[in-house]
Amino acid sequence: MFKSLMNALKVKEIRLKILFTLAMLALIRLGSAIPVPGMNTSVFRNWFQGLTESDAFGFMDRFTGGSFENMSILALNITPYITSSIIIQLLTIAIPKFEEWQRDGEDGRKKLTALTRYITVALALIESIAMSIGFYRNTGFLTSQSIFLVIQIVAALTAGSAFLMWIGERITENGVGNGISIVLTINILSRMPSDISSLFGQFVSGKPIARGVVSAIVIIAVIIAMVVLVVLLNGAERRIPVQYAKKIQGRKTYGGSRSEIPLKVNTAGVMPIIFAMSLFQFPIIISQLVGYNGSGFWGQFIAYLNQSNWCNPNHWNYSIGLVVYILLLIFFAYFYTSITFNPIEIADNMKKQGGFIPGIRPGKPTSDYLTSILNYIIFIGACGLTIIGVLPIFFNGMFGASVSFGGTSLIIVVSVILETIKQIESQMLVRNYKGFLED
Repeated sequence: MFKSLMNALKVKEIRLKILFTLAMLALIRLGSAIPVPGMNTSVFRNWFQGLTESDAFGFMDRFTGGSFENMSILALNITPYITSSIIIQLLTIAIPKFEEWQRDGEDGRKKLTALTRYITVALALIESIAMSIGFYRNTGFLTSQSIFLVIQIVAALTAGSAFLMWIGERITENGVGNGISIVLTINILSRMPSDISSLFGQFVSGKPIARGVVSAIVIIAVIIAMVVLVVLLNGAERRIPVQYAKKIQGRKTYGGSRSEIPLKVNTAGVMPIIFAMSLFQFPIIISQLVGYNGSGFWGQFIAYLNQSNWCNPNHWNYSIGLVVYILLLIFFAYFYTSITFNPIEIADNMKKQGGFIPGIRPGKPTSDYLTSILNYIIFIGACGLTIIGVLPIFFNGMFGASVSFGGTSLIIVVSVILETIKQIESQMLVRNYKGFLED
């Protein structure tokens, strides 16, 4: 990995792309320190720190790189864009016109991209209005109780989210990797040093030497084990062999080649965790924004949804929420794969091109075979995803080790880094081919 990066820096074209990407990321971190006009950031930070790290707003802050806690102009970050992309993916299955656009190639993708942008701005506007109303209702958050100030906050938050979307697209065009993914990754990475520092301060610093050493070894071992598990889960795949029949046209023979269909074990990626977490956190966010005190039936319901109460030795009954969370992870792993991978379409395309899986007849038997294999590997991927997602929750409940680099964060960071390195290597490979052709 490091060798590939060093070789890429020797190429001027790729070096400029990497420097452009780094400059855009530096601009993002700078924007994360600029507060929203009219906000008492110290009052908001004190209120925010009163919440547990596993609360809904803590989950949101992880994906904003601390921008939400600082209530900067980039507080919404790219979460509206992520939500918009998910909505478009779901609508592509439900609306035939969107599915037609997706199959139209570059022109269709441009239409879907434009629609994603519009929905992103609309979602950012809705979220900023809801947040501004919450700030207005809580005395002390704003420097003055002015409607004009609320409008300024709405404009600043919406513009900040749109600006980040624009930067992400510029990185995709002029930099390296997928811009939106890289923006999300740098936000997550920016929180890790402080989290590691707090872990060592909580379990190592000031403790007896033997206990501190054991705690440090355990912390390092768990982090390394989770990273290795994420790397293995991200790269694991089942390859289905495909044989193409020979065709004789005149005096020439076509086809007869062999190929493979790579089926990733973790086909859905991090999306099941995001879907399940969104369902659990939405009621908590609404309750905290309206200032609900958490009593009665609704308060108990919120307590079961709150991750900070799971795996707590003093309140094991709240871990029922964890069981429901695991079931949702498995369900969304199957659901998301079903809307992104169509075995019937793949089987039809193979049949049209004269391809077949050895030992399996073309057509419906092929689609049934792919479905059975897919159901098997999805379950394995869902189990691995569950381990990654639940392990940080377990340590948080049992030992109070609250950190931002949970399963969701690690999967995003590792997958984006590996994908970016692959893109850099492919660009170098294309450049070598160009040089060969020019010679």
